Amino acid sequence: MNPYVLATLLSSLGLGTTLTFASSHWLLAWMGLEINTLAIVPLMAQHHHPRAVEATTKYFLTQATAAAVILFASTTNAWTTGEWDMTNMSNPTATAMILAALALKIGLAPMHFWMPEVLQGLDLLTGLILSTWQKLAPLALIIQTAQAFDPLLLSALGLMSTLVGGWGGLNQTQLRKILAYSSIAHMGWMIIVLQYAPQLTLLALLMYVLMTSAAFLTLKFSSTTKINTLATTWSKSPVLTTTAALVLLSLGGLPPLTGFTPKWFILQELAKQGLPLTATVMALAALISLYFYLRLCYTMTLTISPNTTTSTTPWRTQATQNSLPLALSTVMALGLLPITPTIMMLVT
Repeated sequence: MNPYVLATLLSSLGLGTTLTFASSHWLLAWMGLEINTLAIVPLMAQHHHPRAVEATTKYFLTQATAAAVILFASTTNAWTTGEWDMTNMSNPTATAMILAALALKIGLAPMHFWMPEVLQGLDLLTGLILSTWQKLAPLALIIQTAQAFDPLLLSALGLMSTLVGGWGGLNQTQLRKILAYSSIAHMGWMIIVLQYAPQLTLLALLMYVLMTSAAFLTLKFSSTTKINTLATTWSKSPVLTTTAALVLLSLGGLPPLTGFTPKWFILQELAKQGLPLTATVMALAALISLYFYLRLCYTMTLTISPNTTTSTTPWRTQATQNSLPLALSTVMALGLLPITPTIMMLVT
């Protein structure tokens, strides 16, 4: 892709998200979401592969549907209240429709079906943008309007997403689909605590972005998209494979890695709010997710791929990719647990 076109598209992505962040008016927020969608569509279809084009079409249709529902719901709300302000959401029908549309935008269960299919058709860097940056604007809107939503509906969405995210990833062999289900499960953790402590939602989002960036960049660096090719990574780059396994365990939420921090805080908050049953179901759902992360770790570190002497030796080629973003995101995805007391002071 032409670097000027790429720069334009990336700056439009940034502009769309910033517009949504800064808006308190539904029309401006809708405009930001639309700019965001239109800017990522050429990035998704840039390889002109049939799978990429199919994924782009599916993504565009789901996002356009969600945007149309947001516009309709906000117009309905403006019709009954007389203003477009986000803080004044007194129409229950409009509020429920907006929550459904935003849940569709970020891939919360049961509106998650597009997410694994779309992510599977993309290259790893565009997949990274879709899994991290594209979640920010809709989540910002959900956080801003959280007080208007039905608490029971939010809890149901959060619980269902963590269960579906764990359950759906069990049978997958494609790494991008596994990361899509991982994303669905993490969104559930963010939504479940939103009504009680929005600052924990932001903390979970930040940690999720760090860990997912590390995971996608590791796969990009080792050019891996399937589980069976993971088995050859140990012979190519043992250090990268070790850190990749730790990043996956961090995504699963194991101490003493970064991913444990948000899960710990969220379970603590749910218990504090008098919801021990919800906290127990969330912890068990995290256990299901942990199984497929452990499966990947097992494939990477404890199996040796069958190979023949006639095969090429790809580990001898010189790596030309920039490894600084990978190194930074990996360090943060693994080593932020010791600063938990500082985080606790900031979020409580």
